[in-house]
Amino acid sequence: MLKAKNRTGLVFFPAFDWAIDPTHPEREERLLYTQDQVTEEGVFDIDGIEEYKPDLITIDDIRRVHFCVPDEESVTTQSHLIGAGGATAIARAVMKKEIKNGFALVRPPGHHAMRVVHGGRGFCHINMEAVMVEYLRDNFDVKKVAIVDTDCHHGDGTNDIYWHDPDTLFISMHQDGRTLYPGSGFPEELGGPNAKGSNINIPLPPGTSTEGYLYVVRNTVLPILEEFKPDLIINSAGQDNHYTDPLTNMKFSAQGYSELTTLLKPDIAVLEGGYSIEGALPYVNLGIILAMAGIDYSRVVEPDYDPEKLKQSDFVTEKIKKVSDLVNRYFAQRQELREKAGKHGQLQERHREIFYDTDNIFERQKERVRICRECSGTVVIDSSASPGLHVLAVHIPRNACKDCIEIGYQAFETAAGKEKFKKVFLQDRSKGIYKVKSR
Repeated sequence: MLKAKNRTGLVFFPAFDWAIDPTHPEREERLLYTQDQVTEEGVFDIDGIEEYKPDLITIDDIRRVHFCVPDEESVTTQSHLIGAGGATAIARAVMKKEIKNGFALVRPPGHHAMRVVHGGRGFCHINMEAVMVEYLRDNFDVKKVAIVDTDCHHGDGTNDIYWHDPDTLFISMHQDGRTLYPGSGFPEELGGPNAKGSNINIPLPPGTSTEGYLYVVRNTVLPILEEFKPDLIINSAGQDNHYTDPLTNMKFSAQGYSELTTLLKPDIAVLEGGYSIEGALPYVNLGIILAMAGIDYSRVVEPDYDPEKLKQSDFVTEKIKKVSDLVNRYFAQRQELREKAGKHGQLQERHREIFYDTDNIFERQKERVRICRECSGTVVIDSSASPGLHVLAVHIPRNACKDCIEIGYQAFETAAGKEKFKKVFLQDRSKGIYKVKSR
């Protein structure tokens, strides 16, 4: 009888009642085929692999992370609450040392959901990993967290939520944004002025194979993780860089995913994208589960797998090496870049236009952050959506200094008196306070 080297927990939540439409690639079959495969292979009979049931997160769990406009009930369904609850259930089991690591196989996905949420982007409404991370920070002794996003699409939502947080290292390996949604995630996108170098974006050229992914992991991701020394490593385990995926242009395989997982050693993995429902997901998910459990995965191979056809070109290999070297140089300069970002007490602005492709909403944002040498800095976001509301959102970070707390409350009270804002939000993570004033 097989025995897992690492005690590993699994949560399955296919979300039967949530779909964009019955034939959309983001649908319940993404997990049903995997569940069948795992059951047929006898994975739950392996000593050391435990199945957990998802929780139901609360509105307060969402409010640690997001400003939902007009409110949480309008932009989420019960499936979102249970999906995120699957991630928190696995995370809690890891923190209580019931298991060594765990994999939350849940949907809907979440890594395109930003701090302000007016609707759905890239099939995402709330950010599962961020909700889980902030739950852990409020309930366990967790400070430094690394989130490694291996989905083929840039995790722009997680990138946005942790843009100003030096205690969260976000690394995204994705297909070059010039060739794929959401069109972002370039090496120069390093984080806000108080957190330069905490956002690591690694755009890979179309045609990247297992060889290229593992090169980046060994030569960039692992050295950065070693230097950052996180308390936890989270893997946003998107699988749409598989060679059979209908939405992307990569050449990754189930064996490659398994080896990546072995190298990365995530404490918690959370499923993100992956739309080759029969050709990829059952094999990739099985390989990840076995790798996390420390069980031989060498026989997990897709029926049509042909390594000769999946070799990357010399041109692609050269581009990958150049990107890897560039990212390494940026990370090495992070302290210098933070010092050059501006003087203590100055305000820095960021203007953005954001399209919610799932719900056809257009948002304009003006974000202002206080440059602070004592904390992560208070962030004030002026957000106007069409269709939708004009709101102002104030985020005070967990480690906020006295000045940043004062500035945050002043911004909240001042905006609450202005007619142009239909809602004004305050998210004070230093005191666990969330307020909303409506007009």
